[in-house]
Amino acid sequence: MRIGLSTSVIQRGRTGIAQYLFALVRAFMPHAREHEFTLFVLEEDLSLFAFAEGAMQIVPVSERFRPPVRNILWHQTELPKLARTHQMDVLHIPSYRRLVWQRPCALIATIHDLAPFQIANKYDWKRMFYGRVIARRLARRQDHIIAISQNTASDVKKWFALPDDRISVIHNGVEHERFFPGDRESARADAARTHGLRQPYFLYIARLEHPAKNHVRLISAFNQFKSATGSNWQLVFGGSDWNGAETIHAAVRASPFAAQIRMLGFVDAKDLPGLYRAAEVFVYPSLYEGFGMPPIEAMACGCPVISSARGSLAEVVGQAAAMINPEDIDSITQQLAVLAGDAGLRERLRALGLEQARRFNWQKTATATLEVYQRVVVGQATSRKLARLSLG
Repeated sequence: MRIGLSTSVIQRGRTGIAQYLFALVRAFMPHAREHEFTLFVLEEDLSLFAFAEGAMQIVPVSERFRPPVRNILWHQTELPKLARTHQMDVLHIPSYRRLVWQRPCALIATIHDLAPFQIANKYDWKRMFYGRVIARRLARRQDHIIAISQNTASDVKKWFALPDDRISVIHNGVEHERFFPGDRESARADAARTHGLRQPYFLYIARLEHPAKNHVRLISAFNQFKSATGSNWQLVFGGSDWNGAETIHAAVRASPFAAQIRMLGFVDAKDLPGLYRAAEVFVYPSLYEGFGMPPIEAMACGCPVISSARGSLAEVVGQAAAMINPEDIDSITQQLAVLAGDAGLRERLRALGLEQARRFNWQKTATATLEVYQRVVVGQATSRKLARLSLG
């Protein structure tokens, strides 16, 4: 098959969709001998896909198409032309925000979540309108939808009114060659040297997005935890500023324990496993997730997890995390205190988390994705053949 992948929604590599694409492309590379892969990549992102050079064709896309509106127009006008020029069998768009209308070949889309339908004011009104109205219509033009969780598949059926036979659930994987327990003492030494983290810490990896990622309630819970226990534990945030980040920064400044709340900004991929290993507990109080990669990555690194059950999170973390009600500050506070005070519970959650993380593997994800491509391409070829026979 000739397979095209659009990569222009990765926000310079700093989003969950970016991590999905990087991992999927890596997992596709062993299949590059039997299929032709073409990546359409914005010029300033080319270095991010250097690992695929030689195995896959990389087509540069002008930087003038990076701004969102221009990028949407590029997907609707230029990308279909490129798909025809390269004689694509399949064009895969990894985000509902860039679904295409024209059908130059089989169209496959990955939908990670439908958060605009779940969380009021998650984005500005323009993006909310696009997600709730335009994307709904575009989704019906796709030949097949890949949903990264059962929860997302249910949302796609509910909000986009698509039938079961046009949706496949393919879970994200875990890059186990990167995310594994490793040497915790060495990781702690690195965290101390690199970030000045010399005390036990709760870690939260997520972009600084308010209200969806729920940082402000976690800060309030941390304040209560510190006041009640006098603990020396810190709270560490890793993630880039996003919508509503100023509200989160303001909550940190207003905290009586602001000196014990560390803001690391975006954490480079090479540093992330070490931060997970060095953390005593990973906390994920998100209000909604289509999958939720960080908690399962933390588990793979041997870090015990506190998690919300919202969206797909209960499906992803299973019975391997301490669960919270993310809208109840007391619920979050209680679990912070319980895990900080119970080393035995942390060890049990580490063991459960490692077992849970083994369920997710990017090679399985890649194989299942290729099977979707093949099924759709064969189905279209069969339909065309039947149409010709009926006309004859």
